[in-house]
Amino acid sequence: MERLKPLNDFIFKKLFGENEVKDNLIAFLNAVLDRKDIDRLLTLEIIDNKELTREMIDDKTGILDVRAKTADGMQLDIEVQLTDQRNMDKRTLFYWGRLFNEGINKGQDYKDLSKVITINILDFNYIELDKFHSQFHLWEDEAKEYMLTDLVEIHFIEIPKFKELKEKNLKEDKLQRWLTFFSNDISNETLRELMDMDKDIKRAEERLEYLGSDPEMLEIYKAREKALHERANMINSAREEGMEKGMAKGMEKGIEKMTQNLLAMGMDMEFIMNATGLDKEKIKQIKQSLN
Repeated sequence: MERLKPLNDFIFKKLFGENEVKDNLIAFLNAVLDRKDIDRLLTLEIIDNKELTREMIDDKTGILDVRAKTADGMQLDIEVQLTDQRNMDKRTLFYWGRLFNEGINKGQDYKDLSKVITINILDFNYIELDKFHSQFHLWEDEAKEYMLTDLVEIHFIEIPKFKELKEKNLKEDKLQRWLTFFSNDISNETLRELMDMDKDIKRAEERLEYLGSDPEMLEIYKAREKALHERANMINSAREEGMEKGMAKGMEKGIEKMTQNLLAMGMDMEFIMNATGLDKEKIKQIKQSLN
């Protein structure tokens, strides 16, 4: 039986984003956040667990993220992104801000706002640093040791950089074990070693095998793979045509042409903002010019 791709966002959500398997999510988050001993996450609540309808699976613009909340109100959001839309910094801040705003009701005091952690798992290189796991907080520019607040925490995990790592430490580094588990081309031998080494990986792999044996899950998985592939093709096609025009007329014209292409394909406003980096007003102007 062919092993399902763990980073297919539908499968990722089935592995980590349901209350029946939240132990998988807790183990993964402890690895990413490097929580050990008394600082370990022990429990959390899966939130925003919407029913995965066929329409949502087929939606080429949709995002299937995993969200959770701890007992003290801290929110965590994990997104798997397979295609480089050239805007992960702005996109991350947008979604972080939306979650942060949701953490307080009208009339509440600002002191009631809780920490929000966003984790981006990228199947492409994005951060211009020679490390596969980057973490960002609000530090003072000169006094680097001074943090304004710990309410902001953003992680980028870049899979290609991890794959290129010459010396891996799977025995001692739990995050490296999880990233190896996510690999589409992992060998049976390595997978067995991981499962013998780590009971959490073993539990997640058994869940993955179970999903792969369910005909309905397999059908949805294949439909999601198709939608993700079509989304990548649309973005790349729009970008290539736009950049070709841009080489002759300038980068701004290229991005404008890419926006026109996405509008013509019927993509929604948020998707186009993410793909192009343009704001809503600029996209509306381009749309009006087309009309």
